[in-house]
Amino acid sequence: MSRTIKLIFNPHADNGRAWNLASTLRSMIEEQGSATWASTEYPGHAKELTIEAARAGAEVVAALGGDGTVHEVVNGLMQIPKNERPPLAIVPLGSGNDFANNLGVDPILENAMNNVFSGTARAFDIGSVTDDNGRIEYWDNTMGIGFDASATIRAARISRLRGFPMYLLAVIQTILQHHDIAHMKMETENGIVEQDILMLTICNGPREGGGFHVAPGAKTTDGILDYALIEGVSRLMMFRLIPEVMKGTHGRFRQVKLGQLRKATIEYDRPLAIHTDGEIFTGFSSKVRRLTIEVHPSELQVLV
Repeated sequence: MSRTIKLIFNPHADNGRAWNLASTLRSMIEEQGSATWASTEYPGHAKELTIEAARAGAEVVAALGGDGTVHEVVNGLMQIPKNERPPLAIVPLGSGNDFANNLGVDPILENAMNNVFSGTARAFDIGSVTDDNGRIEYWDNTMGIGFDASATIRAARISRLRGFPMYLLAVIQTILQHHDIAHMKMETENGIVEQDILMLTICNGPREGGGFHVAPGAKTTDGILDYALIEGVSRLMMFRLIPEVMKGTHGRFRQVKLGQLRKATIEYDRPLAIHTDGEIFTGFSSKVRRLTIEVHPSELQVLV
């Protein structure tokens, strides 16, 4: 028996290139006959469409887009009671596709589309962040505070590049133009970390930014979040660390701290930009100075 499937398609993914990619899948979808399309039209629309589809009885909700589309669909699914929540499927049409990569989703689109119709559901962890105003956001792959988020904001302004080169250019621009060091206090079940930092990235999966292995030991099924903290180092040292983060070998430097947590309270002495899965949680004008981070083990069913 075929599944009732809702395809949430972001035509703007990968700087608008998703249109051409998705057109190659239309014949496969039409042959199945059990899936209906819905295209996103504005930020947050994928979340709304997901809630609507789940409440209408969709047995699978598939995100056809990049990490931002997946992020919105996940946040929509999290509004549905767990015993009524349909599984997620992913067809990676974005520029980074990091969460799909971390889950092992086939990058060949035809294979990923076949998985939407015949894949097996497995349970994966997700994270959440709550700010000092009570706003909560779920995230499936990574969230970054400080440098990481500033680079994400800059990447969104780059239109002529895609994938890893786009994120690499954004990182270089951020080193040169937005080198902001803040004092942070992070309290976890393992103790307190308090120091000046340039970047703190908390990870469910090992890769972000299309190829930066920020937390090489992170696993999406272990019920634990990994983190990478970079102290308030110089611009020159940040350039030295770029190839190390690409390879996942940055943990060998004394200015880098890698660790794990299940729940954390984080405070810093000035507002910083924050991203969740590459989506801006707070921008450069943020007033947020306190966060609570938490892992939700085996919370999300994904077809793989």
